[in-house]
Amino acid sequence: MLIFQASRYNWSYLNMPSLIFKIADQPEEFEQIFRLNYKTFVEEIPQHERNEERRLVDKFHAENTYLICMDGARLLGMLAVRDKRPFSLDLKLENLDSYLPPHRSICEIRLLAVEPDRRRTRVFTGLIQFLSRYCDEHEYDLGIMSGTTLQLDLYRHLGFTPFGPLVGRVGALYQPMYSTLASYEKFKSSTPILAGKKAHQ
Repeated sequence: MLIFQASRYNWSYLNMPSLIFKIADQPEEFEQIFRLNYKTFVEEIPQHERNEERRLVDKFHAENTYLICMDGARLLGMLAVRDKRPFSLDLKLENLDSYLPPHRSICEIRLLAVEPDRRRTRVFTGLIQFLSRYCDEHEYDLGIMSGTTLQLDLYRHLGFTPFGPLVGRVGALYQPMYSTLASYEKFKSSTPILAGKKAHQ
């Protein structure tokens, strides 16, 4: 169960008071984002080249809005939302719009990452609820993403539909996917924590 806190975008679990969901806005939060980004998309999924600093700054960093989960001063999970073209997928897939259903307002969801020791916990569920509310408030009716082929079942469960060919490179292949308002509402109504019901631990 989540409770709303004073800040517009902050929630914490009643039984986990130190778990905070917020939009990143502090230098130390961004530094942890760069390091989790490196850990996930360099060391775990070999999408980018290694470097001695062990930090990865996304090429769209200045335009990203990062939705994050913090436990005290430690970053546990994150994702980024961006609604300015060209999207990352525009650069990977020719004529992106030809694959997409009609829409009024679109965003791209990227850089979903959770610390390994906090996966399959409420960190991920909370991030999805945070994303849900953020997209509702910004009135997006279509979301696109590049889903790692290692987690396609998860993304389908979240209401995403695959389209087009795989993008990326060997060892780091991604499936372009989208979620419409209708598929999102169906997923939301079938998921207790998004529907406002008490979720089981």
